[in-house]
Amino acid sequence: MNELPAAPRPLEALSFDARFVTSLPGDPASTNQCRQVHRACYSLVTPTPASAPRLRALVPEVAALLELSTTETPTLVRALAGNLVVDGMRPYAACDGGHQFGNWAGQLGDGRAITLCEVVTSRGERLEMQLKGAGVTPYSRRADGRAVLRSSLRELVCSEAMHHLGVPTTRALSLVTTGDDVMRDILYDGHPALEPGAVVCRVAPTFIRFGNFEIHAARGDVDTLRALVHFTLREHFPWLLVGGEPDLPGFLAEVARRTARMVVGWMRVGFVHGVMNTDNMSILGLTIDYGPYGWLEGFDPDWTPNTTDAGGRRYRFGNQPRVAQWNLTRFAEALAVLVDDTSPLAAALGAYTDELRVLEPQMMADKLGLTASPERAEEDDGLATALFSALAATETDMTLFFRRLADVDVASGVSTEARMAPLLVALYDEHAPRSGDVEPLARWLERYASRARDDAASPAERRARMNLANPIYVPRNYLVHEVIEAVTRGDDAPLARLMDVLRAPYVERPGQEAYAAKRPDWARHVPGCSMLSCSS
Repeated sequence: MNELPAAPRPLEALSFDARFVTSLPGDPASTNQCRQVHRACYSLVTPTPASAPRLRALVPEVAALLELSTTETPTLVRALAGNLVVDGMRPYAACDGGHQFGNWAGQLGDGRAITLCEVVTSRGERLEMQLKGAGVTPYSRRADGRAVLRSSLRELVCSEAMHHLGVPTTRALSLVTTGDDVMRDILYDGHPALEPGAVVCRVAPTFIRFGNFEIHAARGDVDTLRALVHFTLREHFPWLLVGGEPDLPGFLAEVARRTARMVVGWMRVGFVHGVMNTDNMSILGLTIDYGPYGWLEGFDPDWTPNTTDAGGRRYRFGNQPRVAQWNLTRFAEALAVLVDDTSPLAAALGAYTDELRVLEPQMMADKLGLTASPERAEEDDGLATALFSALAATETDMTLFFRRLADVDVASGVSTEARMAPLLVALYDEHAPRSGDVEPLARWLERYASRARDDAASPAERRARMNLANPIYVPRNYLVHEVIEAVTRGDDAPLARLMDVLRAPYVERPGQEAYAAKRPDWARHVPGCSMLSCSS
């Protein structure tokens, strides 16, 4: 007999725990000032109160995961702003390091993230609540530990959108504006300005990243590194503790497979993380740290949304699978400090490419509505490669192209014009059909139609499969920008409407056409739509 779900409760009535704090070595210093923190996994901190907190959004699905009541109370708002630490909470900032843009950056840590607690649900699940933008920690370096409304709203919207798209991600519970202005230079071009401050509360089983291990390995702190490994396996991968000893190759292989699944999800929906540093890589394979991310609108594998990455384009869309592998290698090097023979770890890294070899062809077959098979693998790989080349010939909206490809008539004898008709809406240049730029795409369509006719799936099956793999609604950069402007003016309704649409990204709904429209010309070069920074 299934148990009834627990009734939602006020925040102060939830069950809190703090295993990270009680199980691992902590920072003995209590002063909340920027410093190097050694032989510790965390520092206890207290969030900095906001002057006038106001709850702007509370996500009901995430509240339900926590068994939290959605009734707005002063206690709830104050806690989500960082103004109140509820009894049982043990707020802390984690110590980590990492490779940023391919270079070792030393100690980094939670500079503007403070984990409040671990909520223990009636189901026995444990979920951490973490405030982003709630003030200074010992890891804030020269920053203020705050976040602006712009970046906080972007994280709220995108993390929830990714969940509903089926991509592994952290979640977002709430958005609170603080009433305090924060100075930010959005493009790092010497033009700082005051912006409204905000705090987002994000939720995940854990926020442990590759960088949490790297910092101790880099310092030669084997004891702390070993303690963190044992804790991580005991709490999150218990099957990898064999006789009390950690199966490090098994741990690496599991993280590698999860990372592969996450990255393939990004590639499927056209998401560009923008800052794939090792301290932004979750050991659970969750998309984490939504900063200068972007959504691929005009299809361009070389596009990066991050202004800091504009020169080298390390984190461009098409390079994400390779960067993830590079990051996993750095994670493996951190674990290697604990072993004498590193060959099993080197072998375990192969789990990443093994997983990609399975997932990438299946993902592409789903997007094209084809039945993947070993016999046709080479043919289908060539078909995908030819498509990417054709899409590059003229600016084409990725989301709309793949969604409308399901509407293409693949029957024999259909004219090129009729076959192309459903796809014209995805072209940014309305003159492209007359200029000849779409000829590569037209030729590809004939090749695709022939392959689709030979497939085992019926036309109805093909369409259904494609519409489950290709969303119609994604949090396009310009849509989120418009919502940010509205909320800044005090109008929260557009945020609620966008969040509602993004809850069902694969289901077309009448009256929601504006949420599926391709990027307008005005958004092509507007900061926040096409150009973003790590303060975004």
